[in-house]
Amino acid sequence: MTELAQVPVTALKGVGEALAEKLARVGLENLQDVLFHLPLRYQDRTRITPIGALRPGQDAVVEGVVAGADVVMGRRRSLLVRLQDGSGTLSLRFFHFSQAQKDGLKRGTALRCYGEVRPGATGLEIYHPEYRAQQGDESAPVEQTLTPIYPTTEGLTQQRLRQLSEQALGRLGPHSLPDWLPAEMIAQYQLGPLADALRTLHRPPPNTDLDALAEGQHWAQQRLVFEELLTHQLSLQRLRETLRAQRAPVLPPAQTLPARFIANLGFQPTGAQRRVGQEIAYDLSQPEPMLRLVQGDVGAGKTVVAALAALQALEAGYQVALMAPTEILAEQHFLNFSRWLAPLGIEVAWLAGKLKGKARAAALEQIAGGTPMVVGTHALFQDEVQFKRLALVIIDEQHRFGVQQRLALRNKGIDGRLSPHQLIMTATPIPRTLAMSAYADLDTSILDELPPGRTPVNTLVIADSRRLEVVERVRIACREGRQAYWVCTLIEESEELTCQAAETSYEELSAALGELRVGLIHGRMKPAEKAAVMDEFKRGELQLLVATTVIEVGVDVPNASLMIIENPERLGLAQLHQLRGRVGRGSAASHCVLLYHAPLSQLGRERLGIMRETCDGFVIAEKDLELRGPGEMLGTRQTGLLQFKVADLMRDAELLPAVRDAAQELLARWPERVSPLLQRWLRHGQQYGQV
Repeated sequence: MTELAQVPVTALKGVGEALAEKLARVGLENLQDVLFHLPLRYQDRTRITPIGALRPGQDAVVEGVVAGADVVMGRRRSLLVRLQDGSGTLSLRFFHFSQAQKDGLKRGTALRCYGEVRPGATGLEIYHPEYRAQQGDESAPVEQTLTPIYPTTEGLTQQRLRQLSEQALGRLGPHSLPDWLPAEMIAQYQLGPLADALRTLHRPPPNTDLDALAEGQHWAQQRLVFEELLTHQLSLQRLRETLRAQRAPVLPPAQTLPARFIANLGFQPTGAQRRVGQEIAYDLSQPEPMLRLVQGDVGAGKTVVAALAALQALEAGYQVALMAPTEILAEQHFLNFSRWLAPLGIEVAWLAGKLKGKARAAALEQIAGGTPMVVGTHALFQDEVQFKRLALVIIDEQHRFGVQQRLALRNKGIDGRLSPHQLIMTATPIPRTLAMSAYADLDTSILDELPPGRTPVNTLVIADSRRLEVVERVRIACREGRQAYWVCTLIEESEELTCQAAETSYEELSAALGELRVGLIHGRMKPAEKAAVMDEFKRGELQLLVATTVIEVGVDVPNASLMIIENPERLGLAQLHQLRGRVGRGSAASHCVLLYHAPLSQLGRERLGIMRETCDGFVIAEKDLELRGPGEMLGTRQTGLLQFKVADLMRDAELLPAVRDAAQELLARWPERVSPLLQRWLRHGQQYGQV
């Protein structure tokens, strides 16, 4: 019997070229795809409900006889049909109807109809029910299974998808759809048979627990969830193996530069920084590429750890590239590293997308000539950028870079042969469940200690109707010698409008606080302008800085102890936490005021409440994941990562440890089963594992 993965959808009855094109839009190219295209939800059409027993909000099948059909004129003209079955009367209302339809619903016609029951002007009503007239005295049989509702696209009806899944189910057998999970594993994790799970999910029998299905807890769903999560793990493990199989330059532990760097730093690294530094130093001394993610809460000192790693490569005579997602953060790193490395006699080059003409040509020449330390945005990835001896790449805020880009780094290594080591940093703490799944290709280190002298930030949630009080508070703080940020958030995702809003706030605040020196910084200013304003603020020449969210990461002014965030309800928790991390960097008590615009939604209230209750980035990350979902949190909505068909990382988190074990076991004992699984589940996603 031919495997269903080899049978194109055009082999099904009624599928011509036009329909095949529509099916391809939802990823259905063969019969295996059709079977793994699972319903989103179900309707119960297996029983007929007496009209007298109907409840509002219920989806129901009813049978009755038409007692009358009239066109009524309300706000909209509608056809109102009264249906009776001896237990009560129900109204069927049609806003779109033809004369022929009205004629077909004459008094005495027996009907079976289906739809959602709702309260109406004449008692219970169903708007636009699906219906058919009953012929003769014989009542047609009801559905034998729950009715599936599939994900679809324009021009592809539920009826058509049901017909296709019906045909595909008819061809389902042990040889046409192999179960790639070994029998031992199925027994060990108490998973049911694959074919039975698919049959149950496409056509659940009437006694199926609908609540379990709605919550994703039915055994048939869990069987497929396990397989999908397992495949995702395998793809990342395979990616990891692909990278690990490459060779990397061996960088012996540095003897002199780190000690000189720490002596100039003016403070001792924390215990956590030393521990993570040692883990990195060991990885760099190995002949395969390091793949390490360093997570640290805001202000935990990741940059110092990155500098120590860089010095190990620099002392061994190699190049280091540090990449950041935004120009302002890249500039911040460039200034920091230039300041730190100048006393050690090490040159730092700079490359960003904005560099043009001669300046760009000069930067490219410097990098190709072997300038030891290179800092920039992801412009460093471009083909024309050639390194001389690149041994270490440090990526800040990894979730803005895709897995594919990490793979492309090999081409930047020495002679395109030796792959650079990769150190990935994030100040967005990633919940453990997500890290286990999304970053299974990386080793993880956590900086769980704040440097001494950092004070927790007190967060207040205040309505913008009290704006004048808040402005007064800024005046008092600045008079006492402190500095403040006033952050204007995104307006409808428009950078231009946000910059205008920042300019307006700047003018208003300059006028209201005439005696204070106020600065402005936003994304449309030239890098040199931004740097100059930032520098004035750092030196204490400006007391209040009005800014857009460009200051989200990396800006360090210890004397700034007050932050106002306008419309915080527009931002995710992780971003609010990042912004708040700009204050509380000195010894003064620091405050963050979330100036929201009423009324707040329930979700908005919850999120701002979390910000008020905790300063722990990991707690905030867990909550953010619950409220926003993994795709949005990892910034991967566009990249296809974590677009699961049946699995849900939050709901199915408790399966992850077992899934990880199963992935290791499958790779070790049944490696030949890995590719067919990846082919089945990830053919339309990013094919991480198939590099």
